[in-house]
Amino acid sequence: MSRGSTARVEVLGAGIVGLAVADELLRRGHDVRVVDPAPARGASWAAAGMLSPAAEVSHDEPALLDLGRRSQALWPGWAARLGLATSSTGTLLVGRDAADLQEVDRQAALVRRLGGRVEELDSRGVRDLEPGLAGRVLGGALLPDDHSIDPRQVLAALLERVPVQPEPGPPGWAEVTVLATGSTPPAAYVDRAGLPPGLVRGVRGEVLRARTDDPPGRTVRGWARGRAVYVVPRAGGEVVVGATSEEHDAPPVVTLGGLHALLEAARELLPGLDRAELVEALARDRPGTVDGLPLVGPTPDPALVMATGHFRHGVLLAPLTAELVADHLDTGRVDPAIDPRRLLENR
Repeated sequence: MSRGSTARVEVLGAGIVGLAVADELLRRGHDVRVVDPAPARGASWAAAGMLSPAAEVSHDEPALLDLGRRSQALWPGWAARLGLATSSTGTLLVGRDAADLQEVDRQAALVRRLGGRVEELDSRGVRDLEPGLAGRVLGGALLPDDHSIDPRQVLAALLERVPVQPEPGPPGWAEVTVLATGSTPPAAYVDRAGLPPGLVRGVRGEVLRARTDDPPGRTVRGWARGRAVYVVPRAGGEVVVGATSEEHDAPPVVTLGGLHALLEAARELLPGLDRAELVEALARDRPGTVDGLPLVGPTPDPALVMATGHFRHGVLLAPLTAELVADHLDTGRVDPAIDPRRLLENR
């Protein structure tokens, strides 16, 4: 394919990343076919939809933070184009006891060091913002620049714009194939490109959804006796509670232990959840990589492009990933921080 021309592109995977890539390629005039036997039912179906670049980093990760902030800046316009809006009420970090409050302070200090805004709160300030929090919450911090969105609404909007087929097109139809298959890149394509096994691995996450007449007014991320949990409000009184994180080799399944840990921590912070109706419990594999950064760009096979490995950040990074893949096909541009070939150099 000559740079600047349009191409026939087959996108494998109809999660939020694959659909976003396909939508952007269609907007730029490419001929696109999306293939997925179960569209919009992977990791993004289970995601909480937090658009929180600084709150999501667990230590100094400048490349990941830069990607997150660049993509967060795209989200308001991207959501508006899909007929949606992001929630901009911020994230409230809270700690149940003194040790938990140390976790809050550590995360708040990291966010501040990375240039994010932080408003420190004592126990009264926390409860003024969220009266439903347990009276014994010692304190917290508000991250006012954090946003969120319902990924299921995004997926529905993208599916209205991007048709998906269950099977690949005729052999030889595609000039370029984009792998947006999450944690399970097809072995045939991996072999064709000379990619090593294990370049992407599944990290199981369990989440649950409940419906309550007393949801929090903003995302609450907290620690309760050392257990981390988040509670993200949705329209109509629904809340998303998550998420476990486990390295494993088996298919992702919901476990009693995982749900117990989430429920215990969430209920300890927000006792009103005792009265909530359990709507759904599900588990999905997040696509992780060795260095924690996505794989977006070319492989040794010039006809095969990757758009995967986003781990916990697929929703946040979807609009930026779409732009980067389309820019690569149009101009050859590659972001070196997430170039898939970086992980091949020392193998």
